[in-house]
Amino acid sequence: MSCTVAISSSPVFSPSRVPSSLFCKSSLSSSSPDKSSLTLTHSPSSSSLSSSPSSPLRLRLQKPPSGLNRACGDGGAVPSTSPTVSKRKRPARLDIPVMSFFGAETPAPAAAGERREEVEVERDGWYSVYCKRGRRAVMEDRYSAVVNLQGDAKQAFYGVFDGHGGTKAAEFAAENLDKNILDEVARRDGEEMAEAVKYGYLSTDSEFLKKDIRGGTCCVTALIKKGNLVVSNAGDCRAVMSRGGIAEALTSDHRPSREDEKDRIEKLGGYVDCCHGVWRIQGSLAVSRGIGDRHLKQWVTAEPETKILKIEPNSEFLILASDGLWDKVSNQEAVDIARPLCVGIQKPELLSACKKLATLSISRGSTDDISVMLIQLGRFY
Repeated sequence: MSCTVAISSSPVFSPSRVPSSLFCKSSLSSSSPDKSSLTLTHSPSSSSLSSSPSSPLRLRLQKPPSGLNRACGDGGAVPSTSPTVSKRKRPARLDIPVMSFFGAETPAPAAAGERREEVEVERDGWYSVYCKRGRRAVMEDRYSAVVNLQGDAKQAFYGVFDGHGGTKAAEFAAENLDKNILDEVARRDGEEMAEAVKYGYLSTDSEFLKKDIRGGTCCVTALIKKGNLVVSNAGDCRAVMSRGGIAEALTSDHRPSREDEKDRIEKLGGYVDCCHGVWRIQGSLAVSRGIGDRHLKQWVTAEPETKILKIEPNSEFLILASDGLWDKVSNQEAVDIARPLCVGIQKPELLSACKKLATLSISRGSTDDISVMLIQLGRFY
């Protein structure tokens, strides 16, 4: 492109009163990736004035920027229209990975088989499970049920897993936690049950973290062996037992608002704060224990709390459920609603009881995934 110098022949024309933009229009052009040039073109009508040594008007052109080559040449007359301003080229669009609020990758679109609205399972009056998807794109809850352990109908393992940041952690726990716990129990010959469960949880967590997959899951499990009920949890899934119609919570939710959990996190260098009425770790996760959660593993432990008790005649049934139920339904309410369908009737309707509990939670405004498992304890007495 060119630089044009146009000078008026009027004697009253003074360069000190006229903006320099009337004399010179300049632009930079690049002829190669590493070279640029500044071209100045004089109009024929003004060449005699600018080149004459006696001309009262002298132009002083500034030195071009360093690194540029200056060239002058004759060109044709320049139209008296205003300079044309070149538009700046729009930069290329940047593809920025989208991260979820909890630091986990946005889950990939669900396969057709994963877009289940609900899951219904009933096992001959022994147990039933009902899972209902909330407003998430996919249901992130999972469950596990293993009966007739070692060929013994009086031994079983049950679990409910509430995933967050995707389904992978809940799926992994549902497929592997029972095996890891049972391996630890066998290694200890059935002794030190609480320690066996603890290391079963921790080894499952370690195996999942090796896969370098984001996301996590809360867990609640029940191991029934030799007349003992071993209940454990990590996170805010909960176990509630009906003892003669009285609700007895066998677990305590692991949330950052719990004073002992808050102290543990702060001693490890983390912090807990309240955001829109919800207590969170590092302003992110609303539970303080669970399997997975790599980005918060320094503070989110997979170590469970475990309670062991004998199954007695008044131990009627056990409810294992995700917080989608417990956030809207109290422990005693859950027992009162389920008991007429589980106790004192010839054919217990456990699945109907699970559905009734989930429906009540939804009617009260729950938008979370809801998983409810009912286990008849009388069968194991």
